[in-house]
Amino acid sequence: MEKIYHCPLCDYHGELISFRGRSYAQCPRCLSLERHRLQFSVLQKLLNKEIMQRMSALHFAPEPGMRVFFDEHFGSYKTADLTMGDVDYQVDIQSLPFPDGQFDFVFASHVLEHIPDDRKALSEIHRILRPNGIAILPVPVICEHTIEYDEPDPLQDYHVRAPGLDYYDRYKNVFSSVEMISSFDVDENIQPFVYLNDEYIIQDGEWVHPYWVDGHKFIDIVPICYR
Repeated sequence: MEKIYHCPLCDYHGELISFRGRSYAQCPRCLSLERHRLQFSVLQKLLNKEIMQRMSALHFAPEPGMRVFFDEHFGSYKTADLTMGDVDYQVDIQSLPFPDGQFDFVFASHVLEHIPDDRKALSEIHRILRPNGIAILPVPVICEHTIEYDEPDPLQDYHVRAPGLDYYDRYKNVFSSVEMISSFDVDENIQPFVYLNDEYIIQDGEWVHPYWVDGHKFIDIVPICYR
C-alpha cells in the first residue's frame, strides 16, 4: 500500500523514495532527506518569519532546500564552506575570519564529523555568535561512544570520526545551553526517521544503532545551541 508523506520544504505530498539503502528517505521533488525535513520542521517552530528578518545567518555546506528557505527569510544570509565554489565565503570552520559576535544564527548540518579539530570549530562558532545567538549543529550519531579515526574514512564520506551518544557533551562544554529535539517532537507525517534495510543491521551481533526504536526505525536529533 502506498504511504503518503509530506515534505515541508517543497510542500510535496506522496511517496518518498529510497536513498543509500534507506526506505522512505528522499523527497522526489526537492531531494530532501530525513534530517532535512526534521531540521526544517524544528526551525519553523523555533523562528518565525518576523524574527528571521531581523537576524543575520551563516550557513555552512549549504543544502539546496535549506539554502532557498534561509535566503528568502533571513534579513542577512551568507554561505560558507572550505571546498564548495558557490558560497559567499570559502573558509575553514576551525579558523574563521569573522569578528566576534557577527552572526545571530549559524547552521552546520553533518559538518563537524568531517572536521579534525571539531572543538576548535565549536569555539569559533561560539565566538562569532552574538549574545543569545543560536547555532544548529547536527551530526549523525551512529554508536554509543564517539570514535576518532586516524584519517578520513572514504567508506563514510571521509568522516574523521563516528559520533556517539556522548558527542553532544562537547557542545555543552562550549555553549550556555543545548536543547535536543528528536524525530518524535515533530509531525511523523514528514517522515523524520531513518529506516534501514536488513543488510545494514547486525542482529544479535556487534552493531546496534544507539537510537533504534522498532522495525528498523531510528530517531534523529537536532541540537539547538544557545550562546
